[in-house]
Amino acid sequence: MDEDEQHGDGDIGSIMGFSGFGKKARTFDLEAIFEQTRRTAIERSQRILEERQKGSQMEEEGESSKSVKPSALSQEDKAAVRNRQSDSSSDSDSELVGPPVPPQHAAQEDKDELIGPPLPPGYRDSTANSDDDDEAETKDDDDSDDDDDDDEDDDVLKKIPDTHEIILQHGTRTVSALGLDPSGARLVTGGYDYDVRFWDFAGMDQALQAFRTLQPCECHQIKSLQYSITGDVLLVVSGNAQAKVLDRDGFNVMECVKGDQYIVDMANTKGHTAMLNGGCWHPKIKEEFMTCSFDGTVRTWDVNSEKKHKSVFKPRSQQGKKVVPMCCAYSRDGKLIAAGCQDGTIQIWDRNMSVHTKFHCRQAHTPGSDTSCLCFSYDGVTLASRGGDDTLKVWDIRNFRKPVNEANRLTNNFSMTDCCFSPDDRLVVTGTSVKKEEGNGKLVFFDRASFQKVYEIEVTNASVVRCLWHPKLNQIMVGTGNGLAKVYYDPVKSHRGAKLCVVKSQRKEKHAETLTQDYIITPHALPMFREARQRSTRKQLEKDRLDPKKSHKPEPPVSGPGRGGRVAAHGGTLSSFIVKNIALDKTDDSNAREAILRHAKEASENPYWIAPAYKQTQPDPVFAEDSEEDEEADKEPEWKKRKI
Repeated sequence: MDEDEQHGDGDIGSIMGFSGFGKKARTFDLEAIFEQTRRTAIERSQRILEERQKGSQMEEEGESSKSVKPSALSQEDKAAVRNRQSDSSSDSDSELVGPPVPPQHAAQEDKDELIGPPLPPGYRDSTANSDDDDEAETKDDDDSDDDDDDDEDDDVLKKIPDTHEIILQHGTRTVSALGLDPSGARLVTGGYDYDVRFWDFAGMDQALQAFRTLQPCECHQIKSLQYSITGDVLLVVSGNAQAKVLDRDGFNVMECVKGDQYIVDMANTKGHTAMLNGGCWHPKIKEEFMTCSFDGTVRTWDVNSEKKHKSVFKPRSQQGKKVVPMCCAYSRDGKLIAAGCQDGTIQIWDRNMSVHTKFHCRQAHTPGSDTSCLCFSYDGVTLASRGGDDTLKVWDIRNFRKPVNEANRLTNNFSMTDCCFSPDDRLVVTGTSVKKEEGNGKLVFFDRASFQKVYEIEVTNASVVRCLWHPKLNQIMVGTGNGLAKVYYDPVKSHRGAKLCVVKSQRKEKHAETLTQDYIITPHALPMFREARQRSTRKQLEKDRLDPKKSHKPEPPVSGPGRGGRVAAHGGTLSSFIVKNIALDKTDDSNAREAILRHAKEASENPYWIAPAYKQTQPDPVFAEDSEEDEEADKEPEWKKRKI
């Protein structure tokens, strides 16, 4: 039986190509191997430590007598090492496996717990001194870094990103609205030319062209544009009474309903009845937004219910009369609603209580001037207001009677001039207006604490209307009165945004010649079936240019009286042309006989209608001559004439 098994194993081994097939695998005792390795490492460590200790003793004997009992100390050290080694053999967690730790690594351990044999006194002192020096140097470096950070924190001018700029050409008229989504990927601009342009920083190149242009509100100026907190929808406030909500690509999501303008109480209407002045999104609730209008109300809306507003806030003057809110804003937590009114007041309500104001300042700005902007600080305590009386004021809403600080002589010619806070809440920014060709519009920076003007940027030779400082990008967007949207950034302190598009080279346009019509090329066709080779449209246009009929210059419009079948601009309709000809016709058709005989000579010479048909058979007409009786009858008075 064994012989058969061995023979079978030999056959299998010859088939598989290796010998020893069928033998049992060798078994290893891993615990025994680990124990043997541990003991070998301990013995090796003990031997190395003893050699190092002997060398240190020899050095101590050769040095000056600083230590009184080196041998006793060495014996104690040996005993300590042996005790530690015995402890390490008993306790597996604290055992020393492998070669000893180098002294520089041992020095980095905790000073209170000394592992291993004691180092020589001289070596110990030098190491301690070097460690102290290193710690001192690192501490000095940390202090210097902290000082630099403190200096940078103290110098607010270093935080203004104005080293570089890009210019986005919106149009030729005033850029009256700016909006940037929370992520900073897309910028949207609106202006007096009714256009809304979408700019994608990641998709633009150095040509800086908008990827979409539309007119969502037809022939109404754009007053305000703002993305929601999620960035998926855009609020468009224009000069009509209905605000619109668009998605990121410009398609309509909802349109607010228009109210009944014949109802006196504006709280009983479903929507605004007059032109809108401004609007903004709720900072916490993504479906809620707010608008203010010339009908004297501030209304909150829900995107999901466009048929009716959510709540109505009605500003009132000191006499209880209706006043017009020119701008509105939410607080940073969304619990307060503020409105700047045309009578110079600033009124603040609790969002859940729409009847009585929570804070009210009667003489915030000059009555009759349009308060163009209200902006809450990031801490939610301070309110900045930009007035139409050329002032910028900062208020503490806990003490709302007097402004904390005020800046004058800041010209404001627009009803939507912006003001905003820097991302660190230490600066207040606003723009100034200028008349045409009378200077440059400026972006002015004020320190929030002292309210001193710390910096200004001359933007362009037109008014600065809109300004926006994005906290994530750390870039400043500015809308001007000559149709420009400028983006200021710093390559080091700013992130993404304008930095993404300035590094992309401009794409080269490919001038592809389009053919007038498609044709099929058949190489082996007979000449009689071959089609004439098609030419490009460019050559055809050059040929048409040489043709005097096709390249005939259009006739200019008629400026004077109409001629040649063309009617002048002032008589553009058929009725006016007929009336003009009737007035110019001086012929008298009161005598019918004379009116007919006036055409007798022309009819006899050039017969056209009836005479040619009877040319051969028609007798010569004989007309009766006037008789004396007829003349006498004509001379008779009217009452004697015969009535027919």
